[in-house]
Amino acid sequence: MKKLLNFASNVRLNTLLSCSAAVLLAAGGNALAMTTPATTYNYYVSPTGSDSAAGTKTAPFKTLARAAKAATQPSTTVWVAPGTYAGGIKTTASGTSTARIYWVSTTKWGAKIVPPSYSYNNNAWDNRGNYVSIIGFDVDGTNSLSGTKWTHGIYTGGSYGMIAENHVHNIAKSVTCTSAGGSAIGVDSYYHGVLTDVISNVVNDIGPAGCTYVQGIYFSTSGSIKNNLVYRVGAVAIHLWHDANHVTITDNTATSSTFGMVIGGGDFYYTTAGANYIFVANNIVYDNVYGISEQGTTGTQNVYKNNLVYKNSKYNISLRNGLVATATVSSDPLLKAYSRTATTPDFHLTSSSPAIGRGTATNAYPTDLDGKPRNSTTGYDIGAYQH
Repeated sequence: MKKLLNFASNVRLNTLLSCSAAVLLAAGGNALAMTTPATTYNYYVSPTGSDSAAGTKTAPFKTLARAAKAATQPSTTVWVAPGTYAGGIKTTASGTSTARIYWVSTTKWGAKIVPPSYSYNNNAWDNRGNYVSIIGFDVDGTNSLSGTKWTHGIYTGGSYGMIAENHVHNIAKSVTCTSAGGSAIGVDSYYHGVLTDVISNVVNDIGPAGCTYVQGIYFSTSGSIKNNLVYRVGAVAIHLWHDANHVTITDNTATSSTFGMVIGGGDFYYTTAGANYIFVANNIVYDNVYGISEQGTTGTQNVYKNNLVYKNSKYNISLRNGLVATATVSSDPLLKAYSRTATTPDFHLTSSSPAIGRGTATNAYPTDLDGKPRNSTTGYDIGAYQH
């Protein structure tokens, strides 16, 4: 049954890519690499719109909160024009396996979600719906105003979701460090959510320095984490905990954090088996305090292969149950303009990088973070970017 669940996750992701999120070569820095299918219902949001309008293309809504009240049916797309929008929204409607609900920034990172003038909760976006895709938003927690400070960027407690091509940054930088925790992108099983994919996001500058409770990408269920760039996280760049199992983690770059990756289970909600059937490959885990770390309860079916793990000051890889990582690259990744402190470091590979061609085709994402193809012709590079 466990192997069937893992297989089902891969089939579901492939279906999303072929039917509801066709991968295209990005035409430029502001182009989404995913397109959505035609849907029965379409709503539009613009900073020049009105919440008393009909939500059509010519009469758009003004706020995301108003659109959330309208987008209640399967086969719905909410098209959000470039501009700045108040966050703190909650979406509860569900799509179906053949008729999802899509939230799409019409220009990649053009629709910016920021703290409202007074924040009543600690989430930028709280999704509880199933079969919901959130694509292309810029979630920026830099300027907290009055009320509750954000400790969560995009949080989902639903099932069969997709969080793709978003930029989530400057979340919880000035909060008090408590065990209540937080994350830039959180995928949770507390509400029985399963099988969500976190694809091609950029996550950076998350949590107070030295705080162990605020994570970059945080998973407590099943699904996949692919093609993400995560850096400068106070705690863990990519963290599995609680009931996390059957998770595929490939083609990510995780740097400049306390931990690059933590794979483990504990503080269980509904299970006790721990993190098992975790596939970790083609990742760059570089210049953290700790590299890849199994903690808590873990299983014997986890696989670690073809990762570049280097310059993590305490240790590079620490596994349990006698597991051994294979085909590990232990060399400087030779990134184009890496920096722990620069505003916009460049994590692309130089032509001399040892990550080039050293990845595996197994569970590799078909494009890189820029939309460049990964295949047997171009080769499978390690990390979020192809050379």
